[in-house]
Amino acid sequence: MKVIVVGAGIAGLTAAWELARSGQDVAILESERRPGGVIVTEQVDGFVVEGGPDGFLAGEPELPALAQELGIGNRIIDQRERGTSLWSGGTLQPIDAGRAAALLGIDARGSEVEAGFRSFAAGMGEVIAALAQRLSTSLRLAQGVAGIARHGKRWRLAITGGSAHDADAVVLALPAYAAGRLLESVGIVGARELAEIFYAPSVTVSMAYREDQIARPLAGAGFVVDSPGLEQIRACTYASQKFSRRAPPNHALLRAYLGPTDDHPAKLARTYLAGILGIRGEPLWSRVFYWNRGLPRYRAHHAQRLMGIRQRLERLPYLAIAGAGYDGAGVSACVRSGRAAARLIVQQSPR
Repeated sequence: MKVIVVGAGIAGLTAAWELARSGQDVAILESERRPGGVIVTEQVDGFVVEGGPDGFLAGEPELPALAQELGIGNRIIDQRERGTSLWSGGTLQPIDAGRAAALLGIDARGSEVEAGFRSFAAGMGEVIAALAQRLSTSLRLAQGVAGIARHGKRWRLAITGGSAHDADAVVLALPAYAAGRLLESVGIVGARELAEIFYAPSVTVSMAYREDQIARPLAGAGFVVDSPGLEQIRACTYASQKFSRRAPPNHALLRAYLGPTDDHPAKLARTYLAGILGIRGEPLWSRVFYWNRGLPRYRAHHAQRLMGIRQRLERLPYLAIAGAGYDGAGVSACVRSGRAAARLIVQQSPR
């Protein structure tokens, strides 16, 4: 059976991997010129810079299982430094993991966060690279899907620019606002509600320093901010403390999380961190990542609405959805979602 996966983020790549392992003929269509979605890792002058998620909860089994299948299980590393501080305008004070997670909008229990995080030795992009390499013959970059329709007993996907692809089955591994529009076009009642799921904007600034530029000791993995007048900065991760080999010896890598701002993010982050951590001088370099639509924020009764949409999807053959907009926004949740969508297609396929 020919299956098209639309979207090459971690959910789409995992769905394609699961489908390929089950013997399906898979093609992956991605509108961008690179796979990975919000997972972006860059190597800069010996630093490992994350543009999106920098790890996954240590107690979650999905990434280790996927890494084992891909032959990179030995590349998973544990969090090196633990603990989070709170900046409330005066000094940095220890804070429990559950409260820190709540301040950042992380949907996880305190005990789960307390167990720490894990990542890959060369950054989260390592798992994307492994998936893309093993699915290289199926991956089609710069091919955005503009429309979807039934064509006889199959699906026809219109590609931006005028071409089209036919398939027996489709997995829409897209942000909910994009998938919602496509599903509405094929008559899925309530699909507009997916298009209305709010994706919070995010700006992160990674900055490299020499250790001797930072006056205050970098204790733990970072700090969160809860202080009137400092709404523009939400948190800072000591990336070179949190995981090993993120910076060359005698250097530090900091990552600031900002809210929406009209100011220059790098300048704003430098100013705030200089005051909080006693940093002297300019960073060696800085790298800003903008996500106009970052992590989804579910409304009340999201699960019930999603269940109704999936029940209506069952009336259309061989069509599934996967991604952060549905069953959890973390990396592990996206892996689960991708596998579940692929398995649904396999279960529906003729024996």
